[in-house]
Amino acid sequence: MKLSVHNLTKDFGGKLAVNNVSFSLSHGVYGLLGPNGAGKTTLMKMMVDILDPSSGEVLLDGVRIKELDAGYRDKLGYMPQEIGVYKNFSARKFLKYIAALKGITGKTADEKIEELLDLVGLKDVGKKKLGGFSGGMLRRIGIAQTLLNDPKILILDEPTAGLDPQERIRFRNIISELSENRIVLLSTHIISDMEFIAGEVIIMRNGSILKIDTTEKLLQEVTGKVWTAVVSHSELNGLKKQYTIGNIIQRSNGIEVRIVGNQKPSFPCETTKPILEDVFSYYFGGNVL
Repeated sequence: MKLSVHNLTKDFGGKLAVNNVSFSLSHGVYGLLGPNGAGKTTLMKMMVDILDPSSGEVLLDGVRIKELDAGYRDKLGYMPQEIGVYKNFSARKFLKYIAALKGITGKTADEKIEELLDLVGLKDVGKKKLGGFSGGMLRRIGIAQTLLNDPKILILDEPTAGLDPQERIRFRNIISELSENRIVLLSTHIISDMEFIAGEVIIMRNGSILKIDTTEKLLQEVTGKVWTAVVSHSELNGLKKQYTIGNIIQRSNGIEVRIVGNQKPSFPCETTKPILEDVFSYYFGGNVL
């Protein structure tokens, strides 16, 4: 199975949100990385056919998704940033309603709902109304909703937002298990989640693809370009103006800074092993996602 994006463009009245983007996805987990406004969500909405492109097309195994229509949606699981729920519905009732919309009814729906409630750790609160759920619990309902039709393609926009560390680990493991025979594309502000599960990363900037590569090769690219040093408060502001600072941590002996760049800083520092956040800092100057 191959999901292909060909010359996809979205122009909102003269503002290019996505500009002539092309790539192909097969089985596995792909991360979509870029700062706010890079065009990630717009791209995902076109890939799930809820937003029409200005030009270009999305194809599944060489067939335009517009032609596949319901056949494409049957294979698709989409989790948007904002999850709409009926707050007066219980978790089970809501999932049963969504299952019916997807054509899943009767015993098949009931069994799938129980399986997914257990998978996302909400089986014990299945009778509780969604209005009483925390933000993290609603994200988990969103994950369950996405998996109801056993999709072969998962498009996930900020799926771990609002989840605590234990929930994020659970979600990462779920996605890793599911990805064996599926295409998974996820966008997240939590880069460490992407680093753990994404085989390849698509980096976007200003609506265009900047780079597509494996996480290993992206990390190799910044190997030898990441340093740490402990500095004083008075030195920090000057360093911010001169270098790309990835992380700042208060230590008992001063402030530990993580610096990313092509040239070694001109003050005492140590080379350190890069992480995916360093790749982001390298390409985007330490901008916040």
